[in-house]
Amino acid sequence: MATVKNWQISRDMEYPYDEHRPKRQWAIIFDLNKCIACQTCSLACKTTWTSGKGQEYMFWNNVETKPYGSYPLAWDVRVLEKLGKQEWKKNEPYYGKTIFEGADPTEKAVHFAPKDEDWMYPNVGEDDCAGTVVAGDHISLPHDKWFFYLPRTCAHCTYPACLAACPRKAIYKREEDGIVLIDQSRCKGYGECVRACPYKKSMYNTYTRVSEKCVGCYPAVEQGYQPMCVQNCIGKIRIMGFVNPPWKARNNNPVDYLIHKLGIALPYYPQLGLEPNIYYIPPIHADRDYLAQMFGPNVDSAIAKYKKLKDDPVAQGLLVLMGSSDRILHSFDVVAGQATGYDEKGDKIVSVPVHEALVERPAFDAKNGTIRNNTP
Repeated sequence: MATVKNWQISRDMEYPYDEHRPKRQWAIIFDLNKCIACQTCSLACKTTWTSGKGQEYMFWNNVETKPYGSYPLAWDVRVLEKLGKQEWKKNEPYYGKTIFEGADPTEKAVHFAPKDEDWMYPNVGEDDCAGTVVAGDHISLPHDKWFFYLPRTCAHCTYPACLAACPRKAIYKREEDGIVLIDQSRCKGYGECVRACPYKKSMYNTYTRVSEKCVGCYPAVEQGYQPMCVQNCIGKIRIMGFVNPPWKARNNNPVDYLIHKLGIALPYYPQLGLEPNIYYIPPIHADRDYLAQMFGPNVDSAIAKYKKLKDDPVAQGLLVLMGSSDRILHSFDVVAGQATGYDEKGDKIVSVPVHEALVERPAFDAKNGTIRNNTP
């Protein structure tokens, strides 16, 4: 095992390969306060990438209802149970074991293998805030009823468990953008990547007999466009860009600003040790203990900062830019109430007002001599 730096857990950790960061790192941020689980992202991905034979069950992008939903079944609960109880205190590094450090000597990572039936219920627990065994309000729960939607894709991790576990070295991380891909000419379908990935975003194709996974829409990214799931998001909850580690962060980089400058976008299950490059703005209404085990001990401060965004015109402008263009925003600024996004060359891509003008029309239209009414 090599020793590598994982900034998400604020310490060095063990990993099978030496540390190597790509020239730039693909990343997506999701604002969970705005997700409506319309599944437009799931269908955009499905129709683009997984409409072939052996891919019928595959959702490289899916949206789960937490805490009771999961695809495959109980993916998060099962990996946490395998890892065992770990502690992570506020304002301290994570001193618990990662899945690489907690693995048996014969394994690369703590893992479990989903069964075929585990993949059969992508919408299990949808809109469920009381648990599938609780029926009606006459049964009380020991906690408030709540749920939130969690969109998920491959996290294109800095330290991928799938890459670490592959005996064929068929999985690689692209130098130009950090996207993790599977060389299907080398893959022999052993399924070690499926077992090792704690997020269960590597999947086995029973027709081609090789593993497949989210490709980060790299053909679009190479042309300067955001992935299909981002472009088609109706709620405009997503933004894809290139994240820097904190020691190289740029305040005019949209994803760096939300992750490092504001600290409101957090990785999910960072304690697993993969340094995932999917980040979430936590939902402000959900149970804090649950959110802490998913996003780490900084979740309280992230929510507190999110609630104060009304006093931050720059942050407001950036959130308005989310979903306002199909192009990748490499930089942005907010000047005189106008938020502007720029491409890699510094050319303007999009400009939107931070606050939309509100026009209130009188009910009586004197010019046309008529009254405007709202009608069903």
